[in-house]
Amino acid sequence: MDNLTIFAALNDLIDMDIAKNIKKLREERDLMQKEIANAVGVHPSNYSKMEKGEREFSIEVIDKLAKLFGISIDELVYDNRMPKVVTVEDKTTTEKIQLISQLNEDDKNAVYRIIDGMLTKTKFQTFFEQNLQPAY
Repeated sequence: MDNLTIFAALNDLIDMDIAKNIKKLREERDLMQKEIANAVGVHPSNYSKMEKGEREFSIEVIDKLAKLFGISIDELVYDNRMPKVVTVEDKTTTEKIQLISQLNEDDKNAVYRIIDGMLTKTKFQTFFEQNLQPAY
């Protein structure tokens, strides 16, 4: 396969994903195709073809659809495949350890060095608080 054929195949897959995502978003909101078509300024029959993956979405229509659904273009195109931000504050200790275990070795070691530094600092603070009396 040449590069042009590969690019065309990938483009078709992306168009189908967008079509599926848009149909899902429309159905979740109990909207009709005609309503979406009117909102983004395309003929209902053209919109129907877009949603079936038979016609490509223009960038302008994708932008209007994202605004209509109140999501980013990335969310519209990639749906739930986009990585989500990971926060550890609201995780249990076990979950935090599992997340750390997913890191590559260099990143794990960096986390361990940070923890070592913080533990050492805490031990020194406790030591000085317990062993040194303030001078009067």
